[in-house]
Amino acid sequence: MYTLGEVAQRLGLRFTGDASRRLRGLASLATAGPDQLSFLSSAAYLPQLAATGAGAVILDRAHAARCPCDYLEAEDPYLAFARATALFAGRPAPTPGVHEAASVAASARVAATASIGPCAVVEEGAVIGARSRVEAGAVICRGVQLGEDCIVQPNAVLGAAGFGYARDGQDWVAIHSLGGLVVGDRVAIGAGTTIDRGTLDDTVIADGVIIDDQVHIGHNCRIGANTAIAGCTGIAGSTVIGANCTLAGGVGVVGHLEICDNVHVTAMTLVTHSIAEPGSYSSGTPVTDTGLWRRNAVRFKQLDAMQQRLRALEHNDDREPDTT
Repeated sequence: MYTLGEVAQRLGLRFTGDASRRLRGLASLATAGPDQLSFLSSAAYLPQLAATGAGAVILDRAHAARCPCDYLEAEDPYLAFARATALFAGRPAPTPGVHEAASVAASARVAATASIGPCAVVEEGAVIGARSRVEAGAVICRGVQLGEDCIVQPNAVLGAAGFGYARDGQDWVAIHSLGGLVVGDRVAIGAGTTIDRGTLDDTVIADGVIIDDQVHIGHNCRIGANTAIAGCTGIAGSTVIGANCTLAGGVGVVGHLEICDNVHVTAMTLVTHSIAEPGSYSSGTPVTDTGLWRRNAVRFKQLDAMQQRLRALEHNDDREPDTT
């Protein structure tokens, strides 16, 4: 629990109201009580601000006059809210060191300030940087380099063999992954996410990348600095993604292509070719009722024949009129 004055000091914000007001947690504008802190980051929620029961609200100066309670001023209320969550998380800081139920190979190098959780595995030659956390059940495979201040959430697997095979008649011959995986500093990797090692060269995740749960990144991929990848995204091998990109949930990226910096790919998009210009990109069919979707699906299969008929009609219209 913090007073309003303490919250303002810790977040570096100006406040208006009772400095001694006690705040025990965070809540939405609609549900907050008098001992809770809330935030306003969009004008769409102004009706909720007017009716809020919160003890204090984080907002920008433009909306301060409409606030019915104490408030903290922030240039970016959402960013200030994100920082406030750290105050009220209630989760103890991880204890540096290796949990007794973890397995760490003798040749692995784990920084003294790093934390290795229960049932985590750190294999031969792996490197874990200062203040990084490898949480319960996560696996850091041989030779992986994990930078400083990283978070690897439970059951993530870093540095597994890539999905590479060559055909031999009716059989498949595995292509062994001889490269590694290099993860930069301040990288967050979600629960159940898998990132494969490279075939010959390393797979590389640059500084500041954030990756959600259940994401798969294939062998030889390179992900640029500060890129964000949402849950259930799949990125095939040898893909290069630039800096400051965002891939929303369920995105699929085919292999051996490049996406430049500052690209936003919306949810469920399938990226089938390289993207060379910054901007927002989408694909897919929006949800509709099943009957209409089925009719449209049938017409989709007829598009090629329809296009050929249209081209034939246009060709006939372009002919010289018969004057004989």
